[in-house]
Amino acid sequence: MPDMLLEKACPGPVCGVDEAGRGPWAGPVCAGAVILRPRAVPEGVDDSKKVPAARRALLEVEIKARALAWGVGFASVEEICALNILQATGLAMRRAIAAMATAPAFALVDGNYAFDLPCPVKTVVGGDGVSASIAAASILAKTARDRLMIQMDDVYPGYGFAGHKGYGAPVHIEALQRLGPCAIHRATWAPVKLALIGAEITPER
Repeated sequence: MPDMLLEKACPGPVCGVDEAGRGPWAGPVCAGAVILRPRAVPEGVDDSKKVPAARRALLEVEIKARALAWGVGFASVEEICALNILQATGLAMRRAIAAMATAPAFALVDGNYAFDLPCPVKTVVGGDGVSASIAAASILAKTARDRLMIQMDDVYPGYGFAGHKGYGAPVHIEALQRLGPCAIHRATWAPVKLALIGAEITPER
């Protein structure tokens, strides 16, 4: 289970940073940033992928209520296509940190890439399973992005965004082949390019 040992070893206040939505074919990328209070970590905080959706929704509320500071930031489909997904992810992270009521002195970032953030960065591979702050950030990013993609299901019906959230699920592939891409598809991504020319899309493995 994630704990606060990494946070205690860094100059504070320390924020955990994580993203959701680097892999999908549609929709923005989202980042969360959280400074947890060591004595007020919500019970059950963990890697968002390990937490059921209903529990994530409850934890989102608890994290926001108990954290010293938190922020969520997005980078749009247009920014992903213009900058590339890595740079767009960094942009979303900077926006998440900028949205915080308290500026962090240090950031723990999930993964192995040191994004250009407004404070020193320590990368942590598998960080959402090690650091409670990163895990909390992963939950905020995941819940915010999922909520947006559910809304996009009403705006762009027929694609199943509420279910697959823009990832390359079979139902998404079928809809892309049948309907063609919509405005929130990442037009520079290979499966979307294939759909634009009417070519067959190979399912993700």
